[in-house]
Amino acid sequence: MSCANCSDTVTSAVEDVEGVTEASVNFATDDASVTYDADETSLAAVYDAIESAGYTPIAESITVAVTDMSCANCADTIHERLADVPGVVDADVNFATDEATARYNPADVNPSALYDAIEEAGYTPVREDDAAGADGDGASAGSGREESAADVARREEIERQKRLTIFGAALSVPLLGMLAAHLFAPDLLPETIPGLGVQFEWLGFALATPVQYALGKEFYENSWTALAKNRTANMDVLIALGSSTAYVYSVARLLGFPGAGFYFDTAALILVFITLGNYLEARSKGQAGDALRELLEMEADTATLVADDGTEREVPVDDVAVGDRMKVKPGEQIPTDGVVVDGQSAVDESMVTGESVPVSKEPGDEVVGSTINENGVLVIEATKVGADTAIQQIVQTVKDAQSRQPDIQNVADRISAYFVPAVIANALFWALVWGLAPQFLADLVGGLLPWGLVGGGPVASAGGAGGVGVLEFAVVVFASAVLIACPCALGLATPAATMVGTSIGARNGVLFKGGDILERVKDTDAVVFDKTGTLTKGEMTLTDVVALDADAADFGGDGARADGGETAPDGGAVEPVERAAFDGDELLRLAASAESASSHPLADAIVDGARDRGLDVVDPEEFENVAGKGVRATVDGHDVLVGNPTLLREHDVDPTPADDERERLERDGKTAMLVAVDGRVVGVLADADTVKESSKAAVSALHERGLDVHMITGDNERTARAVADDLGIDPANVRAGVLPEDKADAVDAIQDDGTRAMMVGDGVNDAPALATAFVGVAIGSGTDVAIEAADVTLMRDDPMDVLKAIRVSSGSLAKIKQNLFWALGYNTAMIPLASLGFLQPVLAAGAMALSSVSVLANSLLFRRYDPDEDYELLGFLRP
Repeated sequence: MSCANCSDTVTSAVEDVEGVTEASVNFATDDASVTYDADETSLAAVYDAIESAGYTPIAESITVAVTDMSCANCADTIHERLADVPGVVDADVNFATDEATARYNPADVNPSALYDAIEEAGYTPVREDDAAGADGDGASAGSGREESAADVARREEIERQKRLTIFGAALSVPLLGMLAAHLFAPDLLPETIPGLGVQFEWLGFALATPVQYALGKEFYENSWTALAKNRTANMDVLIALGSSTAYVYSVARLLGFPGAGFYFDTAALILVFITLGNYLEARSKGQAGDALRELLEMEADTATLVADDGTEREVPVDDVAVGDRMKVKPGEQIPTDGVVVDGQSAVDESMVTGESVPVSKEPGDEVVGSTINENGVLVIEATKVGADTAIQQIVQTVKDAQSRQPDIQNVADRISAYFVPAVIANALFWALVWGLAPQFLADLVGGLLPWGLVGGGPVASAGGAGGVGVLEFAVVVFASAVLIACPCALGLATPAATMVGTSIGARNGVLFKGGDILERVKDTDAVVFDKTGTLTKGEMTLTDVVALDADAADFGGDGARADGGETAPDGGAVEPVERAAFDGDELLRLAASAESASSHPLADAIVDGARDRGLDVVDPEEFENVAGKGVRATVDGHDVLVGNPTLLREHDVDPTPADDERERLERDGKTAMLVAVDGRVVGVLADADTVKESSKAAVSALHERGLDVHMITGDNERTARAVADDLGIDPANVRAGVLPEDKADAVDAIQDDGTRAMMVGDGVNDAPALATAFVGVAIGSGTDVAIEAADVTLMRDDPMDVLKAIRVSSGSLAKIKQNLFWALGYNTAMIPLASLGFLQPVLAAGAMALSSVSVLANSLLFRRYDPDEDYELLGFLRP
């Protein structure tokens, strides 16, 4: 806030929020006090109101790794607990990445309170202030850098699940042998344990009980937390119900409860299969995040600093400060972002931009940290260090994107909220029905499938021929029905594919701000390009100087003299044979002097052109910049105007004598500027911008996808149409003469009929238009990744990357739909099978574990996708 009016504006904005009863903003202290009804509004709405008013409320963000979430319901529980902490603006919990992200007001809450909220919900946050790598193995392989506490926790969790799986499998192998003998050689096993004289099934109890404790303990504890503390049911509840049902029933049988079978093998194998699934799932989650970790591991460890006296010393890269000069030899990594001050070389930027061809660098060029110097020695001045470097910004952008899920996730979330209670109710219902009407149901469904009912179906008396007892069969149905359901597959379907999709984008120099943006990009109907710097190189050069005085020589843009003379050695056209009151040299000198106080690219081209021709460019005595029209200045006592016809008319100068030359130049796609001196138009200057090599291919490819391509430019109609014609853009889709402040209105006009437009611009001058568009894309950001107005940031200045963004979006959404189809299809098909008595509990547990692993595996296959081509199902099998 800069004045009391600002505080009044913020106060009004906050008071307009429904539910706010009182707001007071103090300009002197930069504080705001707000009283609101939490049932009607939220702190997030208050923050949004302040931001909408054009101000920035102070907030900090933290991402916390959580080690023991088992399904999307766990993520929902943690989200609710974090959102309930006073001072938390908003929170998001990602089951696929095992991370919770919260934005909070640091005056009201601190990270410790957020950790406590997660623990109170019954889960384990990884506190980053814990010593990373306390086990002495904290360094990540090959990098020498310490792992984060989250990475250490993730690695330890994978190892823990692996140990549990091996332990459970070792005890379950004898149980499998006993099961095989029971099925295929029932007379092989004795009725009592030799030497002990106790029932042989006590051996099953001895083997299954350690498995129940070691592997089942966390499921039982988590179930208790979910039911007793959080008043919800998650996947742990289903596993605990299924496994304990089989185990408790078998123990009851040992103690004399009537029945025929024992299910110690089932109780143990259920936990082994589920733990194996958790192990594979944890590994897959780790692999899905490998792209970001590999990117961070590419960072240099040291830098060679060059002092003013030329001495060199090697320091850790963390000790490099902005302004330090670094020497980088061939084959070495560039330590941090900077600008070349000495030397020439080619730099491999593929790890940042996806560009496989090394990029030539010379003094004045920007370089990105972690890229590789190919051949020459470079001296680089550091411009960004630490968390401000492009690599760190890329990683943070991708992490933020992975925490914001696509809207399609809302479908899975709505299903997951009711899934577990519905599954338990379904299992109880069918167990009861089978218990009350076994024969009726057996006759009704028994012949539907070739393998028949479990155990031959229920019979009236336990152990009857060809079946199992009714109670035992009902227990089997209940256990199978709760175990077969898999909410975690639903919970993983979207975030797993989003995580891989955003990583693919980052690998190819395309950064999505969120999973919702990743989903939205594919839905665009039209792509709107700003011309300068997007479709063209944005490097204006002076091409023509035309003097209109009767005796002046006229030079064309190709360097040929109008009188048929020879071309000037430098390709210019400023060497007249005869001199008039304002010949070519004097015309250019006056115009360049007037433009020397302007920072516009057109002005820079005129000034550079004049200096290249050896003309004396002086500072104007007076100067006025007329936005979107040109400049007015006083040079050597002359009143000089340089700009478009509108500027001249506003100053009572007739521009018509220059119409023929201006129109000729504009038809060639050049930007023509009239020059008037002392109230008379005396000449025309022309600048031209070169179209990028890939622009025409990008426009053609977008047309092939059925997308309309529009172009917005501040150039006049003829110049704009000439460029559009060269690129293959429909003239009807060209908006010329658009002032910078009017670009957002132009985008709105395109979207008025419901068209969903993607605006592609430079992210600075085009910020309002990017914010207005359905999707805003900032192109060629270099080291500036965190462009606020952009939904998508392209690291390179290649228009073809717009197509890559669309392809990654389409491929990611296709993968999400595949995952959801599998998760929903699996549950839709398997729950009825279990409910009708066709599945053994142990097979149900195996299928449950396989379902979530298969969703992750399907997402990991997507890592091979190359956005140079459209995504195709099984496209990775192409030669």
